[in-house]
Amino acid sequence: MPAEWYLDFVDLDYSPSSKDLVALFRVEPASGIGMHEAVGRVASESSIGTWTTLTTMTLDKRRLMAKAYEIKGRWVKVAYPPELFEGGNIPQILSSIAGNIFGMKAVHNLRLEDVRWPPRLIQSFKGPQFGLNGIRKIFKVKERPLTATVPKPKVGMSSEEHARAGYEAWVGGIDLLKDDENLSGQKFNQFERRARLSFKMRDRAERETGERKSYLINVTAETHEMLRRARLVAKLGGEYVMVDILTAGWAGVQTLRDECKELGLAIHAHRAFHAAFTRKPEHGMSMLVVAKVARLVGVDQLHVGTVIGKLETPEEEVLALQGGITSRNVKGGKHILPQDWGGVKPVFPVTSGGLHPGLIPEIIEMLGRNIIIQVGGGVWGHPDGGRAGAAAVRQAIDAALGKVPLGEHAKTKRELRRALAKWGYIRPK
Repeated sequence: MPAEWYLDFVDLDYSPSSKDLVALFRVEPASGIGMHEAVGRVASESSIGTWTTLTTMTLDKRRLMAKAYEIKGRWVKVAYPPELFEGGNIPQILSSIAGNIFGMKAVHNLRLEDVRWPPRLIQSFKGPQFGLNGIRKIFKVKERPLTATVPKPKVGMSSEEHARAGYEAWVGGIDLLKDDENLSGQKFNQFERRARLSFKMRDRAERETGERKSYLINVTAETHEMLRRARLVAKLGGEYVMVDILTAGWAGVQTLRDECKELGLAIHAHRAFHAAFTRKPEHGMSMLVVAKVARLVGVDQLHVGTVIGKLETPEEEVLALQGGITSRNVKGGKHILPQDWGGVKPVFPVTSGGLHPGLIPEIIEMLGRNIIIQVGGGVWGHPDGGRAGAAAVRQAIDAALGKVPLGEHAKTKRELRRALAKWGYIRPK
């Protein structure tokens, strides 16, 4: 296909319709390729074009051409006619706008930065079943952040040790026990045994504390096995399943969402694997795109990063993720497209990775109260054990919400005092 045909996919006079899907790309052309030609090739390959002219290309088919309608430096907006996409089918949509284009010789680097989803496509997806407000109703906690922890070491414990650790955390004040991304059903900690023991301990902790408690148990597996595990969780009285959304795949997550609707279970989404394609700012796909897809598909909770923890996530990105999954209307801004979510429920953002009590006031100051604060090593590394570590987390939250300096609050709270003595206010690297 000559370059002149690729240029047909560039129309700087085009004004996108509200029905169009709009993608924001960052484009670096390959050596010897002009920007307009590179952009045209991206729009072509992701819609109806190919490398040569076609005898089968009729005028009625040309109306399905994607149109690159704005080029500002390396930043390009492409509008896609809605007829290109099958409603309710995330794999098909991503195969179009995030498929072959990343391997094209015409681009040196290419990154899908954001997507504006049109109303028709939004309405074809389930969205969160519970969402942020529904989760708060389950736990009858209106104001403070919810809390979660992963027993450490995150793999290696027996089912009995894991359940006991959950009990210690729950009684200490943690709301949610959570499996980590690589714990599923290994021989040393089989899924069914862990589930049965942990929910028994959960029930005991609820009786002793008078608070609702739950367990984010990782059902990630082959799709039929995920569904079987979800049914077991519902039978045992659980409120949630956890799934590694990217390694399980969007089709699997969509199937799990349908099953969880029938079972009345919320979905906690772990984003393991995302940095393989989101970390490099020049190439791949942004975490914002992943987060928006997760909201469409229907997860209820999603990790967004910490800024000050051990995992690399800039503040600008964390705030954009939080806005993208919680706001009704996203105004848009620098490299962020406006988005009207209609009636789609907000997702509960989870901040995690290298947190401890000394960092909690800063997290709340940055992200507000509508977050789930997940603390792993900062609970289980406490000098007096996991129960004390859990208590220190709640004490730090109380201090932050009451605008009391941690050092002052710690004078009457031994668990917090001991945590600060060990970690102070350090930011893990």
